[in-house]
Amino acid sequence: MTTTTTTTTSGAVATAKAGTTAPGRLAALGRAELTLLVRNRTALFVAMLMPVGMVGVLRSSLGGLDGTEVDVNDALLTGGMGMVLILVVYLNLTSAFTARREELVLKRLRTGEVSDLEILAGTALPAAAVALAQCALLLVAGVALLDADGPRRPELLVAGLLMGTVLMTALAAATSAVTRTVESAQITTMPLFLISAFGSGLFLPLEVLPDRIASVCQLLPMTGVMRLVQAGLEGGADATELAGVAVNALAWSVISVFAVRRWFRWEPRR
Repeated sequence: MTTTTTTTTSGAVATAKAGTTAPGRLAALGRAELTLLVRNRTALFVAMLMPVGMVGVLRSSLGGLDGTEVDVNDALLTGGMGMVLILVVYLNLTSAFTARREELVLKRLRTGEVSDLEILAGTALPAAAVALAQCALLLVAGVALLDADGPRRPELLVAGLLMGTVLMTALAAATSAVTRTVESAQITTMPLFLISAFGSGLFLPLEVLPDRIASVCQLLPMTGVMRLVQAGLEGGADATELAGVAVNALAWSVISVFAVRRWFRWEPRR
């Protein structure tokens, strides 16, 4: 894997040194990262197949809500999209940032003209593209197979997915700072995965939780994003609620970016 990474990223480094534009450097880094993703069977499995399996788990967990006021199909789509963001973006990128750091790829990239932001964004591009494509396919499948309604507020759905992608990327970079090896990423990513899955409306809509617990869950990192996605699918949210969830998502994004700027590691942990 080290040899493959070194060979693949050498072209991106050379491109950065050649005085290309920022979009060109991002494209070169994105192509290199996409090649590594395709060659890494474990990462490819997590990105392509794990979300499909988790949607099946979601369907089972939501089965008990039939007959309630909660629309099970919309809840399934909301939770499925949230699961895609966590599995494809957060888990994959935490491992990717850690691997590139330990293999000195990040350090070599910084010797060229590529800025720190471009390095992080270029590394995240393939995972972000895969996640958004899977969310689109999930929406199409939900409308075609589950007889779900289309998104009532498409602009809110798009905004939620884009904000979620940025947030998960920043949290992945921050988590990699405390992750020593690719193998330990399975442990360091587990707290956010579990908190988001059970507290941010992925497995269980917040509407069915007791008021006190739901009010605490409103403060979790993924809750604002998931509420925007839910509002995009179901509609019905008023301006005050939308402003609140948008502030939540933006606040966690700012906190995550600050954590990356303060603690992100560019060289191997010793």
